[in-house]
Amino acid sequence: MRFNYHTHTTRCQHAKGTEREYLEAAIRGGYKILGFSDHTPYPFLDGHRSGMRMALEETKNYFETLLSLKEEYKDRIEIHIGFEAEYDPEGFHRLKAFLDDYPCEYLIEGQHFLDVEHESNYAGRTSDSEDLLRAYADRVMAGMESGHFLYLAHPDLPDFRGSDEAYDRIMRPVAKTARKTGQLLEINLLGMVGHRAYPHEAFFRIAAEEGCKAVIGVDAHQPEALEDDILYQNGLKFARKCGIAVEDSLAIGDNK
Repeated sequence: MRFNYHTHTTRCQHAKGTEREYLEAAIRGGYKILGFSDHTPYPFLDGHRSGMRMALEETKNYFETLLSLKEEYKDRIEIHIGFEAEYDPEGFHRLKAFLDDYPCEYLIEGQHFLDVEHESNYAGRTSDSEDLLRAYADRVMAGMESGHFLYLAHPDLPDFRGSDEAYDRIMRPVAKTARKTGQLLEINLLGMVGHRAYPHEAFFRIAAEEGCKAVIGVDAHQPEALEDDILYQNGLKFARKCGIAVEDSLAIGDNK
């Protein structure tokens, strides 16, 4: 059964298309389940206005729009409403408290930053720093162990240019933690079509050796991505090349 839980909306300020257009494209693409997971609004203590996520005041409309479409499309496709969020051990409770007022069904962890967004270096930048890679690994392991997330999006985000030995030494514990916690690791199709540093073959070979399972995530920022069967099949080919099994079903509630 084809499903995707990684779909964005225009509210994140860098995606295109309406929610209805994503749904129609998903139906044409053969999806049975579509989960919306735009970048979560965040209650920054200093009032920061992010340029890559929805504003707090847009949250109500996000849910109203998708709940209405969920009812309208109930006989055509299963819709779920969530967010893609960073894990911040010190401030995550504020985000959860904010989301408690809304019918949020799930979160996926997309660790773009290591601390507060505007006070932190981007985790995916090109670097040979083992300290940066280790900080990323520590943060995503903490996120997986928290039990708050459905799965780990683009787990191989860092564009690490150091030694293969260092990459294995630092990232293998991420795979071990995923196996221990039962978290799925996303093969991110946006990274594939955008020729980014991820999905990273070395990471998924490590994950396969550690007995992890993968999930295909379209990371759709435009509706057409959900109709691109060649891209989807390339994701499956990548998984086979790395020797990692891809989960063929995923239900909300599979996280703790």
